[in-house]
Amino acid sequence: MEKSFSESYAKAGVDVTAGYESVELIKSHVKRTTIPGVLGAIGGFGGMFELPVSEYKNPVLVSGTDGVGTKLKIAFLMDKHDTVGIDCVAMCVNDIACSGAKPLFFLDYIACGKNYPKKIEQIVAGVAEGCVQSGCALVGGETAEHPGLMPDDEYDLAGFTVGIGEKDKLVSGENLAVGNALIGVASSGVHSNGFSLVRKVFNINANTVKVIYNDLGKSLGEELLTPTRIYVKPLLALMEKVNVNAISHITGGGFYENVPRMLNDGFTAVIEKDKCFKMPIFNLIQQVGGIPERDMYNTFNMGTGLVIAVDADKADEAVRILQDNGEKATVIGEIKAGEKGVELC
Repeated sequence: MEKSFSESYAKAGVDVTAGYESVELIKSHVKRTTIPGVLGAIGGFGGMFELPVSEYKNPVLVSGTDGVGTKLKIAFLMDKHDTVGIDCVAMCVNDIACSGAKPLFFLDYIACGKNYPKKIEQIVAGVAEGCVQSGCALVGGETAEHPGLMPDDEYDLAGFTVGIGEKDKLVSGENLAVGNALIGVASSGVHSNGFSLVRKVFNINANTVKVIYNDLGKSLGEELLTPTRIYVKPLLALMEKVNVNAISHITGGGFYENVPRMLNDGFTAVIEKDKCFKMPIFNLIQQVGGIPERDMYNTFNMGTGLVIAVDADKADEAVRILQDNGEKATVIGEIKAGEKGVELC
């Protein structure tokens, strides 16, 4: 590698030696994520993972991909890059866990205006932390230097995960029934959705991210960079003991877009807003922006990151299991017969 250097490419804005330095810096972070099944080492042409097929009768692979979105603008302004990787992992692994799948491995993609190895290390450190939290391995990735496509100090971050589940235990919604209890699981804040609106509301810039709000007890930038909560391990623990009929990950589009995704025709999810978790950041966004309540619930998670449907007689047990696994959870509604959709009351 030390002989690989192109003066012409460097003059065009691409420093291949910075890429090699980045790989060396991230190796210790990647090593943290190693789990049984990982084959080979980082730096090859493909990440390898041996499927634990002997543990399953009819294994099904479940995949998911996502990015961090314009939340990255906050990271740029705060010059803090060690949490957005957690967001990237969370947005992918939470989605596949809603299907009852256990994440196996993750790959990231970082496109940057200029490769600053220390910054890349911070980003990947966050990705590795997200993988540790969700119990999956970081088996590879790509850092691409794109001079002229974006400013030198900016980047984009996306990822991809693959998980595995037992075919007859996947959460498909087919067992959903009238009378099912809906359990809400608390979010950690805005997560990674709705940031185009957030940035408009607060006129986000280098000064506004430093403003400290009494209701938040911290600066706006610190609050907004709170990483997305990863629900994988608590969900898997719940599904080991309780039959889960449907799950919705409340991401972009809020309740009105995401809750119907867990429903079949003929079912309405009735959710009582007063029973949901409240967080000061959402009140602040609504007040400062003068945003109608429906738009808030159609954009943000409003303090509830997951909605889980279980048989009514299993609701208390499900809440207890989630709480025992570190989550704030409570019953927030029920399934009723009606037009497919969500009713907030």
